Amino acid sequence: MQEKMKVSAVICELNPLHFGHKALFDCARSDSEALICILSGNFVQRGDIAIADKWARCAMALENGADLVIELPMPWALSGAERFAHGGTFLANAIGCVDKLYFGCEFPDLEMLCTIADALRSPLFTEALNNTPDTGLPFATRREQALASLLGPNVVPFLRSPNAILGIEYVKALQQTGSPIQPVPVQRMGNGHDTAARPSMFASSMELRKAILTGQDVSAQIPKSVETILNVQREAGQFPANVQLLERAILCQLRSLPLEAFASLPDVGEGLENRLIAAARQATSLQEFYRLVKTKRYTLARIRRLTWYAFLGIRRPVPDTPSYLRILGMNRTGEALLGQCAPAVPVITRAREVEKLSPEGKALFSLEAQADDLYGMALPVPVPCGREYTEKLIRR
Repeated sequence: MQEKMKVSAVICELNPLHFGHKALFDCARSDSEALICILSGNFVQRGDIAIADKWARCAMALENGADLVIELPMPWALSGAERFAHGGTFLANAIGCVDKLYFGCEFPDLEMLCTIADALRSPLFTEALNNTPDTGLPFATRREQALASLLGPNVVPFLRSPNAILGIEYVKALQQTGSPIQPVPVQRMGNGHDTAARPSMFASSMELRKAILTGQDVSAQIPKSVETILNVQREAGQFPANVQLLERAILCQLRSLPLEAFASLPDVGEGLENRLIAAARQATSLQEFYRLVKTKRYTLARIRRLTWYAFLGIRRPVPDTPSYLRILGMNRTGEALLGQCAPAVPVITRAREVEKLSPEGKALFSLEAQADDLYGMALPVPVPCGREYTEKLIRR
């Protein structure tokens, strides 16, 4: 009987892949025989489109240490930290062979991450949150205040750092499911997501996207394999994707929606639908729409995600977990690994396998396909509909 491989996983966007991602992949590979990459599709967590499509980013992952690439479906990829982590860790559990989950973190203190995750799952947190005055502050701020009252001020830096917040949610999701997967935080290298740029080989993805969209050369800040993939995509008119090419289409959709449609969006409550419809009737640009909706309570990332939900047709109820494992690409090690695993949900490697899914699975795949058709209009040279059904599994 063949001995089971030691398997690590990462949950990521690779938007685009840079040296910080490569360092994380190398770390995960250092004590594993195989690496699974759970990759966001064409829409990403902060409420935006990916600058390169998921097939190009899958190729980047395979060229830089991943053996198997699984897609994180849009309803989870285009979500806040809790739901993003819930979907990603569900897939890591569902594949049935992952031993460790690696993630970059500004403060790679696993003990503290576990302590905070434990607290978030405790009735004491709910009580402390209820006792925190609601003065119109964002939920994240009230959560920080409640946790600081329970655990002390040392938790505050963790709750103000995006990767640490994700790390806490990964740990919490693994705890909630009783998962045997071991979380492994790794020191995040390079510039922070929302900090001013500093000279660094490890430029953040946000810095790279800004540079790419303004025509700057980023070849020194990404692996050579990534540069090659992006150059091929650029020559084919498939890179970079730019939300500005969709701006009027999005505004048209927002203007056409009734109040009930805004009220049915995931993460809408407290009368937010009224702000959304009023802004949609007045705004003549996406930035103006965001500005009109924005208040102290609602973060910009949340507003951007709601905008995409409205445009892409995402409505409540949203499934709790993905209903299939969509394989975007693999190498020979990944193929062997897949043969050893015992997946808890159906595995899709080609479009015709969608017919074997449950009605819920078919509906999710159809929603993904429709969204990807719209993503195709954000490319320099638009692509026809149906790529979700025609694109082949990437093999390396």
